[in-house]
Amino acid sequence: MVAIAILAAGRGTRMKSDLPKVLHELGGRSLVERVLCSCQEISISRRLIIVGYRGELVKESLLGSRELQDDNPEFPPLEFVEQTEQLGTGHAIQQLLPHLEGFQGDLLVLNGDVPLLRSQTLKQLMEIHKDHKNSATLLTANLPNPQGYGRVFTDSQNLVKEIVEDRDCTKAQRHNHRINAGVYCFNWPDLEKILPELKAENDQKEYYLTDTVNYLAPVMAVDVEDYQEILGINDRKHLATVSDILQTRVKDEWMAAGVTLIDPNSITIDDRVKLQPDVVIEPQTHLRGQTSIGSGSRIGPGSLIENSQIGENVTVLFSVVSDSIVAENSRIGPYAHLRGHAEVGANCRVGNFVELKNVQIGDRTNVAHLSYLGDAILGEKVNIGAGTITANYDGVNKHKTKIGDRTKIGSNSVLVAPITLGEDVTVAAGSVLTEDVPDDCLVIARSRQVAKPGWKLKDPES
Repeated sequence: MVAIAILAAGRGTRMKSDLPKVLHELGGRSLVERVLCSCQEISISRRLIIVGYRGELVKESLLGSRELQDDNPEFPPLEFVEQTEQLGTGHAIQQLLPHLEGFQGDLLVLNGDVPLLRSQTLKQLMEIHKDHKNSATLLTANLPNPQGYGRVFTDSQNLVKEIVEDRDCTKAQRHNHRINAGVYCFNWPDLEKILPELKAENDQKEYYLTDTVNYLAPVMAVDVEDYQEILGINDRKHLATVSDILQTRVKDEWMAAGVTLIDPNSITIDDRVKLQPDVVIEPQTHLRGQTSIGSGSRIGPGSLIENSQIGENVTVLFSVVSDSIVAENSRIGPYAHLRGHAEVGANCRVGNFVELKNVQIGDRTNVAHLSYLGDAILGEKVNIGAGTITANYDGVNKHKTKIGDRTKIGSNSVLVAPITLGEDVTVAAGSVLTEDVPDDCLVIARSRQVAKPGWKLKDPES
């Protein structure tokens, strides 16, 4: 059995924010959510989050995450443990004593502000811990510049002899670049016995979890291959640095998988995005959330796609698509905005300065330019003329517009919902429709043109 405990109680004063540090976002997820997601390949029996500063906000955020709840239904529920005073990492783990009473498994301790850990790194740590029957196993890293970090000293078998804080290191000890990453796997029954023995005998008057190595044996160190995985976040600069690392990791993986990124430095891609081979991403394009893009599609330049599904061979140029679906071979933009669960069929065109909101559009339908369609259902092979508006809101409620197959809407028309237009209808340009129209009709809803001769204004000086 394995329980995980995530330290998420601190405020993070250097972030200069009222938001708890662990709730700051990185690539579309909070830091603590990323740490939880890194454990999804480990068989876990308990998940405990140690909260303190604005703990209710942390709890609300994690319980509201669909990814944490839905992706792995076999995961145990989240448990929240309060640390009312932040008196160090050892004090935080002491708060688990009543919650893990009688637990006989291992405890994996993670930090809520260390978001780049890979699942395989944690799996390796757990495997080494179990294979060697360790009382504790520490994740360590060899940093190019370890200044400020506690050094870990081991024997030839990687058994930990001592951990020395940076300020206490001798000149010779500072040549050791192996540092403590703050990630631990403990045999809980062994740790449970000695946790009450921790002392706050230091300048900070805090209880350090690292002091447990003085009471436990054997304690082993395991080096992480990529030291960037253990980088923590203390301020906004650290957040930006880690964001760059994550983006490099994600973009390198997609380029290796057959995706073309033109000017990768100007592109951002969340690590939940799914791309197929032969997708081309143009400069200044940003892909966020649960987005997927089919093979042969070309996105950008200058586009934002968020929580949307884009089919094969689609082009999206200088446009925003959020919470929407675009089927294969359709063209979006330039300067189109799809939102609120818009669904565009195959072989469609949604062109210049068109906004779609909560609209379903059938195959081979065109909305070429300068139109707003909201709360509407369009059939196949419909043509929407420039400047067409669905007047869907009466000031209180939203209403539906339905347009049948092969219907043509003339330019500058207004369809006042609720309204249904049948199939093969032609709407004259400039019409304002307020009543349903049956199939196979020409409908004209405008005043007859009147020309009045001699209308020129007379010159007042004549």
